[in-house]
Amino acid sequence: MTWLDKQVALITGGASGLGRAVVERFLDEGANVAVLDVDRDRLDALERECDGVLTIHGDVTSLDDNERAVSETVDQFGRLDVFVGNAGVFDDNVSLPDLDADDIGASFAELFEINVLGYLLGARAALPELAKTEGRIVFTASQASFNSDGGGILYVPSKHAIAGIVRQLAFELAPTVRVNAVAPGYVPTELSATDTLGGDRAIVTAEEFDASNHPLDIVPTPEDYTGPYVLLASRENSRPMTGTIIRADLGRSVRGITSVAGRAAEFVTDGL
Repeated sequence: MTWLDKQVALITGGASGLGRAVVERFLDEGANVAVLDVDRDRLDALERECDGVLTIHGDVTSLDDNERAVSETVDQFGRLDVFVGNAGVFDDNVSLPDLDADDIGASFAELFEINVLGYLLGARAALPELAKTEGRIVFTASQASFNSDGGGILYVPSKHAIAGIVRQLAFELAPTVRVNAVAPGYVPTELSATDTLGGDRAIVTAEEFDASNHPLDIVPTPEDYTGPYVLLASRENSRPMTGTIIRADLGRSVRGITSVAGRAAEFVTDGL
């Protein structure tokens, strides 16, 4: 028995990394899957390598592109049961002292447009169809939705915002549409920085990751995190849950991570 048999899911940012792993797991669980992503080359690769996936090239910061993705998904599969908001960018762990004062506004706007507004636009576009099926919304939150030092001064607040979106939408859309999220810890996957911060893709490799900082003492793969997405996307198995954020953080929430002090102390010392 598969948990998502004949369910229809639209996943943003599903052409690579954690999103790609979720796509493949949903397919294994019997779902029909559509993917909205801004990277045409990765969409082409996904289409070649995963039979039956509907790929849609578009930008999550555009309401028109989100609405088009929903429309194409329904045209192809007949309905929409699950919307997974997953597309995101990183800030390369930039601290406030290291962020050029002239770039703060542009960097903030670009990252929050993708990481926060993109989720709202996707949910808004999907809502009319999800209301018909009493569907589910699943967002990708982060351990940075609860803790510091899971990114920089832009990324961490953006992921805190996702926790608020989950709770508010769960309140607004109950009882028709359930809204939940998965908060992964370390994921060995590429994340692009915003264009204003250089636009480079970055990845913390298994060799660079110190698993001993976390109680589970493992180096996870993107595939390790897909189970909670399946649970929250499943009509039957997520029935009593809305406003829930599953913290798959390798145990960080029960220990925390001790790190060296940031550069703020230098600024205080130097009087800058």
